[in-house]
Amino acid sequence: MNRLNVLDVMRVGPVIPVLVIEDLAQAVPLAQALVAGGVRVLEVTLRTAVALEAIRLIAREVPEAIVGVGTLTRPEEFAEAMDVGARFGVSPGLTPALIEAACETGLPLLPGVMTPSDVMAARAAGFRELKLFPAQQAGGIGMLRALAGPFPDVTFCPTGGITAETAPEFLALPNVACVGGSWLTPKAALLAGDWSRITELAREASVPKAR
Repeated sequence: MNRLNVLDVMRVGPVIPVLVIEDLAQAVPLAQALVAGGVRVLEVTLRTAVALEAIRLIAREVPEAIVGVGTLTRPEEFAEAMDVGARFGVSPGLTPALIEAACETGLPLLPGVMTPSDVMAARAAGFRELKLFPAQQAGGIGMLRALAGPFPDVTFCPTGGITAETAPEFLALPNVACVGGSWLTPKAALLAGDWSRITELAREASVPKAR
């Protein structure tokens, strides 16, 4: 399995769906539905008891998907995620322990930031691709425009509060490679097993960003 570059992952498609999988039986059909709609990069968050096993199943059964692990908050989670096949990691913030774990395991990491000081600390640690989180609460479009001046070498994936309607505004910014969001997997569609609806939403979201 080839080692991934975080920026390459961010450029696969304009949207990285943030998946909270509570029913393990939904993991594979959900991933298949998203991939069928052109969305290949998937972030499975560690917010449920079945998250790691869901990553394992997706990595094994849906080889077209590039599955990563989200909500990394403890260093031991890095090795656990790699053991089940996660190809990249996403964290809501960044700590020295997480930096060390990323270096030790080699798991490509997209760390979360919210303030200019966060960006400076992440950049000092060698990270140039960052997740603005929570994006709307952090200032949204205005914050990203403001950050572009002092940090021209940083590329962002804003996540948190972004919708299908607001995503194009974020994607139009030169320092944004992609956005993270949960609108591709509405709860009603998940509960109903309406995979065609999820494929349709993925297809609508997977139009590449013009550069």
